[in-house]
Amino acid sequence: MSRARTPLQIVPLTSAAKNHDTPGAAPAGSATQRIVDAITTAIAERRLMPGTKLSEQKIGDIFKVSRTVVRQAFNQLSRDRLVVLEPARGAFVATPTAEEANDVFEVRAILETAVTKQLCATITDAQVRQLREHLELERAAVNNAEVPGRTRLLGDFHLVLAQMLGNQVLVQMLSELLTRSSLIALMRQSSQSAEESLDEHVAIVDAFEKRDVKTAVRLVSKHLANVQHNLHLDPQRVDLADILHP
Repeated sequence: MSRARTPLQIVPLTSAAKNHDTPGAAPAGSATQRIVDAITTAIAERRLMPGTKLSEQKIGDIFKVSRTVVRQAFNQLSRDRLVVLEPARGAFVATPTAEEANDVFEVRAILETAVTKQLCATITDAQVRQLREHLELERAAVNNAEVPGRTRLLGDFHLVLAQMLGNQVLVQMLSELLTRSSLIALMRQSSQSAEESLDEHVAIVDAFEKRDVKTAVRLVSKHLANVQHNLHLDPQRVDLADILHP
């Protein structure tokens, strides 16, 4: 996974996943891609819950496009396993099984442990400062109880670590896993669990600053285990117009 580092440019969680060249993906900026991005962002920020019915007509009205364009977006999201298409019933936000959840967090643990080992051994003082700046953004969002913002920033922390290695394939893979993790979580993060995640991020950065690889790996593994442990079910009704309106 070795790669020459480039200056860090923090790419938001949902942007990192949508800017890659996926076979069958809609061109960036197209109406289809705007719908894909809006739904992906809503899932990443936990505003769209698993099992939510996605109406072709309503989404078409929201984005002022034909149902054909909406179906193209649904097909792309289905390939990304974020949407399930059911014959005669329509499109629904995917509802991952417990086995899928375990698989996602197992892969995250493998990837993020590797990221932590490599980065902790090579991290610069400037990168540590950048991580501290990101932590301040997280803290502000948590203190303001800004659910979408804190969810995005807490997820972006893990992407920032991967970006510091300069490996864009790794960033893409992790971004997709983080979006699926948000879907698996099934609910908005509570203030308490958000604060716990922030505290754990601070401890991880402290270990990076000390170049303590063993402690950093242990803390990242514990952090992911805690996130997985805190998954809950919180079904709720949603208004697609409020969530997806451009």
